Amino acid sequence: MRVLVRRCWRSRPVGGGPDVRPTPQCRVLAGLGASSGEEDGRGVRVREKPPWRVLFFGTDQFAREALRALHAARENKEEDLIEKLEVVTVPSPSPKGLPVKQYAVQSQLPVYEWPDVGSGDYDVGVVASFGRLLSEALILKFPYGILNVHPSCLPRWRGPAPIIHTVLHGDTVTGVTIMQIRPKRFDVGPILKQETVPVPPKSTAKELEAVLSRLGANMLISVLKNLPESLSNGRQQPTEGVTHAPKISAGTSCIKWEEQTSEQIFRLYRAIGNIIPLQTLWMDNTIKLLELVEVNSSILTDPKLTGQPVIPGSVIYHKQSQILLVCCKDGWIGVRSVMLKKTLTATDFYNGYLHPWYQKDSQAHPSQCRFQTLRLPTKKQQENKIVAMQQCIK
Repeated sequence: MRVLVRRCWRSRPVGGGPDVRPTPQCRVLAGLGASSGEEDGRGVRVREKPPWRVLFFGTDQFAREALRALHAARENKEEDLIEKLEVVTVPSPSPKGLPVKQYAVQSQLPVYEWPDVGSGDYDVGVVASFGRLLSEALILKFPYGILNVHPSCLPRWRGPAPIIHTVLHGDTVTGVTIMQIRPKRFDVGPILKQETVPVPPKSTAKELEAVLSRLGANMLISVLKNLPESLSNGRQQPTEGVTHAPKISAGTSCIKWEEQTSEQIFRLYRAIGNIIPLQTLWMDNTIKLLELVEVNSSILTDPKLTGQPVIPGSVIYHKQSQILLVCCKDGWIGVRSVMLKKTLTATDFYNGYLHPWYQKDSQAHPSQCRFQTLRLPTKKQQENKIVAMQQCIK
């Protein structure tokens, strides 16, 4: 329900210097809050037009581009769109922090580490790839609420990994949605702006992220230029066409040779290959497939492939192209390099593992020389194993 909330502010200097900005007009804002027509107990009013005070929540490279656009707008004194810009990010194992923190530190922007969100006054919050559910109490601290820059055409691909699932499922069209955050559920708020773009053929998730991050940053600035109007014209998401984009687990990277087609394996590679290498099993050892390539049609006519029966997972070294050919559900994929103890080219793998295998048992059928699906333990199995080990210690 949309209700009336009042907020107030006092114009503050940026960077501690004298404030030369005129005092903006005040107005009553329709947003989230108490009963219609009530004040919030602080006699607070809100700016009716820019410049805005913005608190940004983000983590990754996609979010970094939105932050960069906000920072550029703040530095542009002629446009007078952003007066104050501060940043919230999440803890990272890396000393440098995630891309958003790196950019904020480099640009000398104040940075807070979640759940610390600072104690300043802001007009609007902006979220991009943050991955944390924001409470209603936090949302209510912003007179204009919190905007989300989401890289999909909502309601398709709600959740933390929309770009990955766009590539994984072979979508031909995607886009960016600027929406208003609602508490308790991810990506369900009203749409303020949405634009679509074609997905370039065979693009990776990383390449698509670069395209969508630039689009999203431009759309965000456009919405902020007309923020009150954008909020009043927001539309509810349709109930049809809802899909979800959950986080990718290590198990997602395990190729199922008997079940997945070559197209599905290549989509998986383009979707997550730069994050988690695809994995399989070789003679009871986990092997990572680092570089996959499509197999040329001329290779597929090679008598070595057509002259013998093969089953999914079968591995053949093709000397002329120097790639490993692996049979899947409906055809073949090519592999240029793998990781088994160390990085190996296809030729290295053949010389060190495939050729000795054939020499050791020359009577064995080639179909026995194959990759097998790696079955990682489920979370429950891992927990049960830990409990069993603890009991043994006792």
